[in-house]
Amino acid sequence: MIKITLPDGSVKEFAANSTPMDVAKSISEGLARNVISAKFNDTTVETSTPLTSDGNLVLFTWNDQEGKKAFWHSSSHIMAQALEELYPGVKLTIGPAIENGFYYDVDFGDQHVSDKDFSKIEQKMLEIARGKHEFKMRAVSKADALAFYKNQGNEFKVELIENLEDGTISFCDHSTFTDLCRGGHIPNTGIVKAVKIMSIAGAYWRGDENKPQLTRVYGVSFPKQKDLKAYLALLEEAKKRDHRKLGKELELFTFSQRVGQGLPLWLPKGAALRERLENFLKKAQKKAGYEMVISPHIGQKELYVTSGHYAKYGEDSFQPIHTPNEGEEFLLKPMNCPHHCEIYKSKPWSYKDLPKRYAEFGTVYRYEQSGELHGLTRVRGFTQDDAHIFCMPDQLDQEFKEVIDLTLYVLNSLGFNDFKAQVSVRDTSNPDKYIGSAKNWEKAEKAIIAAAEAKGLDYVIEEGEAAFYGPKLDFMIKDALGRNWQLGTIQVDYNLPERFDLLYKGSDNESHRPIMIHRAPFGSMERFIALLLEHTGGNFPLWLIPEQVIILSLSEKYEKYAQKVLNLLENHEIRALVDHRNETIGKKIREAEMQKIPYMIIVGEQEAANETISIRKHSEGDQGTVTVEAFATQIKEEIANTLAEFKS
Repeated sequence: MIKITLPDGSVKEFAANSTPMDVAKSISEGLARNVISAKFNDTTVETSTPLTSDGNLVLFTWNDQEGKKAFWHSSSHIMAQALEELYPGVKLTIGPAIENGFYYDVDFGDQHVSDKDFSKIEQKMLEIARGKHEFKMRAVSKADALAFYKNQGNEFKVELIENLEDGTISFCDHSTFTDLCRGGHIPNTGIVKAVKIMSIAGAYWRGDENKPQLTRVYGVSFPKQKDLKAYLALLEEAKKRDHRKLGKELELFTFSQRVGQGLPLWLPKGAALRERLENFLKKAQKKAGYEMVISPHIGQKELYVTSGHYAKYGEDSFQPIHTPNEGEEFLLKPMNCPHHCEIYKSKPWSYKDLPKRYAEFGTVYRYEQSGELHGLTRVRGFTQDDAHIFCMPDQLDQEFKEVIDLTLYVLNSLGFNDFKAQVSVRDTSNPDKYIGSAKNWEKAEKAIIAAAEAKGLDYVIEEGEAAFYGPKLDFMIKDALGRNWQLGTIQVDYNLPERFDLLYKGSDNESHRPIMIHRAPFGSMERFIALLLEHTGGNFPLWLIPEQVIILSLSEKYEKYAQKVLNLLENHEIRALVDHRNETIGKKIREAEMQKIPYMIIVGEQEAANETISIRKHSEGDQGTVTVEAFATQIKEEIANTLAEFKS
């Protein structure tokens, strides 16, 4: 007998060689019908894998991310079989599950594939799926695996196998199809009920532009047809909310080939929006004891060698700037933290002076590959809402908790209420990725976990996701479309204070090393605004939107009254404008709706005579007639309810 421990802590006994599916059946027939994947002792297994020892078992359904991963990985096998049958002689390479669906990189040789072929590929996949073929894993010797693919003439699989150790190689079989695979499948193909080929693209073998170019076929699949319909509807909504589309329509930002790829230009409305976001955070930071600093856009190469950024990020930086002085090199700033270390080091400090909290909206530069650039979410120049706290060890816990408070205030004020916290720690099996001692890393990781627990955060621990200089707490936000994004990060760093030899004099009159906290609630202004655009669909919170009110007069006769209303609103610090154009009121209303201006004020003969205003609300229509004073009070209350004072 073996003892199986389930996620709720309960322990059940089973006969040796029982499978995860047997465990599911012992719990309920309903679970057995829905379980599609499993993990045993943190290793992905098939639902049919015999369990031979005591261990921890987790069962996954479609509702779990791990379940979706197995579902989409299995679907990539089905697609690969369909491609082999439709295009004889193709060479398959790799086909993983991705965040939403899967892909397979294929060498089609002289055969051509286009979007006109998508329907027949889908039909073939469903035909294979209806066969309810089981996915079966089998171990294969390296010699046999090489012989199999050499016989097929598939040099790509041969290359993969040559880099594997004998005894670690396995194949997966289903129907008449065989593929090199490490495992992690659903029980059978019949669970796949709906498929969609999404797109095709070029992809170099193993991402190397010096190697052959392949065709990457993207697909997605679901256990029910209605799930596919809902997903496609979500994609259509995402297109409407694309920040690049909305940014152009709302006149927030633009790009210029002459300025350079990945370097956004902020238009007046976008600049005003950014300024309000910055002022919002500056006000909260001031209350929290931060001091604003400014650092240059470049620094000597030696600065980033000292910090470790050059060794870790040198390849992703712009090329060094060489001056006329021999051996003098500068880099465009890739990070603000080395500059802040030098600001701290500019004078001696006592324990009585700490903590020191330096904040800066600092622009940094990374040379992203042109193919990876994407609107505002992936750019080459971006502004971070950066801050660095230098504190004593006994201040670390409280300082970290207060940064959590500030981050939650920012996210909640902007409508990001659905999130999880992620404690990103180092990969202990790959120490070369990081700088600093294991002892300091352990202390930093424990400090973050303790603070997250103390604040009652719903958190997960992700190994290998830490920054190279320290672990961090990341906030993973779910937007209005159900997509997950990383926004806001807090990091504990014992390493940069050592590398820059930062000190303070303690109460014992001895020199001590401060601990450094890195913090950016927005992350970058560019990416944050892009995600906020897509989350809100351009319907920004009233306190943030560039134009809160537009005044529309029924004719030129009431322009004077419209101007009077504008002046009264501006006295209340409400951002308003008058549409003076000689257009019909219907056209003005339609265009104000397209601009997503929250409120429209309509004035005509009756309003001018009674000194009132008629209100329309964006996407809701007429709201009645009120005085300007009553409307101003309403606006102020709406903003106050959304935007509570930090630590009020």
